[in-house]
Amino acid sequence: MLDVKQLTLCIDGKNKINDVSFSLTPGERVCLLGGSGSGKSLTARCLLGVLPVGGRLSGSIRLQGKEVANIALSQRPPCERPAAIFQDSATSLNPLFSIEAQFRMALRSQPAPRALPDLLRAVGFTDPQAVLMRYPGELSGGQRQRLCIALALLCERPLLIADEPTTALDVVTQAQVLQTLQTRLQQSPRTSLLFITHDITVAAMICQRALVMENGRLVEQGDMRQLLNAPRHTYTRALIAAARQSSVGNRHNPQAVTPTIPWSQAS
Repeated sequence: MLDVKQLTLCIDGKNKINDVSFSLTPGERVCLLGGSGSGKSLTARCLLGVLPVGGRLSGSIRLQGKEVANIALSQRPPCERPAAIFQDSATSLNPLFSIEAQFRMALRSQPAPRALPDLLRAVGFTDPQAVLMRYPGELSGGQRQRLCIALALLCERPLLIADEPTTALDVVTQAQVLQTLQTRLQQSPRTSLLFITHDITVAAMICQRALVMENGRLVEQGDMRQLLNAPRHTYTRALIAAARQSSVGNRHNPQAVTPTIPWSQAS
């Protein structure tokens, strides 16, 4: 479904992404994991066709068999545009339009908007009509992020890219948003997910496979359970150690929601 080969992004004479290759099969949930500055968000921008100013891209990006590298998002037909969820829901929604107006704009080339109430119930809103009448500033961060998930899944694109979609949320809302995303993906079994995060704990909640990125390069990749229990690269081991320490700290925080992480009890 997605096949990336030897992807390299050069900005101001420096390679920010170096020879990155990976693939996703239909319905697969994969995380791109790494710290700040590792190149994971730049990789997402390359896939979306939104390159930084002055960026030069080489390599191949094939989406459903079609080459899309160096083709701007606005120049791609809808079937070749990944859906996206970003970290800041406040900037993803237009503050000047009601939620209903924004969904109607997204639905212009889709089936009639009468399906909106069912869609909003699917992402956890018990009173869809009340939500549709509101403006983004009248909603909480978690509510806005769930709306962004609904908008991203609305057109049933083959690839969904979620770039740190829960980082700005409190731990309770974060768990709710992740559950919403997971539920919707289960209802769309052909939609593949590339989930970008620095937090391996979050990645383990939702993803089947992991790609670990450091300094613009993929340093390790594999099945999530195998990677958690037998990491090969020093950087991966450091990420897991940080996640373990955070998990221990959360046991003493009654507000924290600590997910079940599939690392071996014997390790």
